[in-house]
Amino acid sequence: MTTVLKFGGSSVATIEQIQAISDYLQTRVATGEKLVVVVSAMGKTTDSLLSLAKQITDRPMIRELDRLLAVGEEQTISLLSIALNSRGVPAISLTGQQAGIDTMGIHTKSKIKAIRKEVLHEKLRQYDVLIVAGFQGVNEAGDVTTLGRGGSDTTAVALAAVLSQRCEIYTDVAGVYTTDPRIHPTAKRLDTVSYDEMMEMSALGSKVMEMRSVELAKKYDVNIFVGKTLSSEGGTWIMDTAQAMEQKAVTSVSVVKNVLSVSIKHIPHTAGVADIFERLSERHVNIDMISQTAFDGEVFLSFTCPLDEEAFLEEALAELTATLPQIKIDRHTEHAKVSVVGIGMRDATGVASELFATFREMGIPFYQVTTSEISISYTIQEQDVEAAVAAIAARFNL
Repeated sequence: MTTVLKFGGSSVATIEQIQAISDYLQTRVATGEKLVVVVSAMGKTTDSLLSLAKQITDRPMIRELDRLLAVGEEQTISLLSIALNSRGVPAISLTGQQAGIDTMGIHTKSKIKAIRKEVLHEKLRQYDVLIVAGFQGVNEAGDVTTLGRGGSDTTAVALAAVLSQRCEIYTDVAGVYTTDPRIHPTAKRLDTVSYDEMMEMSALGSKVMEMRSVELAKKYDVNIFVGKTLSSEGGTWIMDTAQAMEQKAVTSVSVVKNVLSVSIKHIPHTAGVADIFERLSERHVNIDMISQTAFDGEVFLSFTCPLDEEAFLEEALAELTATLPQIKIDRHTEHAKVSVVGIGMRDATGVASELFATFREMGIPFYQVTTSEISISYTIQEQDVEAAVAAIAARFNL
């Protein structure tokens, strides 16, 4: 039996932690398992490497940045391999290239094109543990590339897909919760969650799993276990909807803080909205929660974006006011997005009315609402987040 495991940066932050993980892996190998272990860079290593580059220039060449960032994972795989071999466990460290991971796309944001599984099978015949650097691969030019945020999760799921095995993700939390325990301390751990719910939760602010890795798992039917490193606590299985037995109307509450809300009035009906979004797109402003109404030849437009993109937003809005002097712009910088997610919403009715009633009863104002098939999102004041999450959790027993 072969299993793919992934350990995040906080799990391998020190030599002591690497030694403890080696002990754990040794016990699994002793039962006859073959292991493919994906690891991240130790602790804050990636941030430290980025900081070094930015001491030289604010705009490092992205090819060289990929080469630099790949060093973090390569340090971890070497140390873990040394620890395992010192225990008599046949193990080998592999960079993304050595593991046969081919990528495509631009540097720092590449995607996995293919994995040469024959490379993995050959190595597994020789070794009990393959330790693969997460977050990286090699492109057609032979350059090292990185996969962007959450790339190690993507590496692990892709390897599991190629090997037709399950994937175990180990981190500093004991699974997926109904909401962030730091916001709502009595949040409940979910035993199972569907791929669709996990993707929606990731898109709406949950940081447990990167959305791209869950998309990949759904596509190739890879069951993912998320648990706390070296803990006996139960974790959460991410799997197909039919396998996730509990189908509550609302499964979780996700939160995104530091949201900037923008409202623009008196936009001319002809081409005005298109012009606005073209200018925002040119500056790569990540627009969310769009709503628009038209009346008497004018348009009222509202949207949100991350607060850390405010400078790019202001550049675009300055151009707009120069060309459309009649528009009026309002900004709100202390907003957050609270979203409820649940696969059961596809069949249940009344969830929206209960949410509106909850906000009314708590006296919490909201400014925008957007929906999908399995989620409803509200923009509220950041100071109301904890109260809103607690009220929603109480209402839906989360």
